[in-house]
Parts: sequence; C-alpha cells; structure tokens
Amino acid sequence: MKYILIIYILFSFTIFAQDSTLTNDTGNVNDTVFVMHKSPWGAVLRSAIIPGWGQIYNESYIKAPVIWGISAWLVYNWLGNNKDYKHYKNLYLQDPTGRLAKNYQSLRNFYRDQRDLFTIYLSLTYVLNLVDAYVDAHLFDFSVEENKLTSTPMLNIKIRL
Repeated sequence: MKYILIIYILFSFTIFAQDSTLTNDTGNVNDTVFVMHKSPWGAVLRSAIIPGWGQIYNESYIKAPVIWGISAWLVYNWLGNNKDYKHYKNLYLQDPTGRLAKNYQSLRNFYRDQRDLFTIYLSLTYVLNLVDAYVDAHLFDFSVEENKLTSTPMLNIKIRL
C-alpha cells in the first residue's frame, strides 16, 4: 500500500522544463507560457507501432539502432532456444522411457526456461523503448543555459502541484 502511495505522489507532479515568454506590442511581458515542441504520447504511439520510431521522432537518432540491435539479438536467442526446446521435446516424446529420456527432459526444460526468459527480456525492452520515447519527448525542450554573471549552468525547472 505504501508503494502505491509513493508512486502516486511521484507521478502526480507535472514538471515543465523551459518557459517561453509572450510580449505585447510595447515590449512588456504579458505571460509565461510553456509550449512543447514534441508530443510525448505521439512519441509513445510511434514507438509502440515500430520500436525506435519514437526515438527518431525525438531526434535521438543513435538510440533507434541500439533498440533494434538489442531487440534483434533477443529475438535471435529466443528463436534458437525455441528450436532447441522443440528438438529435445520431440526426442523426449519419441522415447519417454529410454536411457536418455531424463537427459532429454532436463534439456527440454532448460531451453524452455531460457526461451521464456528471453520473452521477458524482449517485453522489458519494448516497454523501456516506450518509456524512453515518452521521457525523451518531455525533455526535448529542456535546456541548460549558462548564468551570464557566474558562468555556471542554470537549470530551468518549474514544478506545479
């Protein structure tokens, strides 16, 4: 229960990274309005359709091949473990009481477990791809400007409750 409360509190904050100001004809500042250039849910939708597309939308071009490479490696391992699982399953089913049946059964179980683990890893990679696209779209407009007086970086973050 306390974990749900902590998660609720953490996600109830809205964080704005940067403000742009609107001025009227006389040059006075009327209001401060934040305008996002990238849609976080648009990035998530793109990454849900084709993993890595949300990263390309967010102009994080180096992340897309990394996601594709990790996903391809996981799919390759899943296919290999599934092939070995089916092979040892068929050997076990052909002779369930034979001399090597126990060995076939243990290898079948091992490759099934490995295949299932790679399914979990692939699912986590997919979900992390979606989370990264969302966060990257939110932080697209984030800037670290230098304070002109002290020559130190200045973070512009506004938290609204």
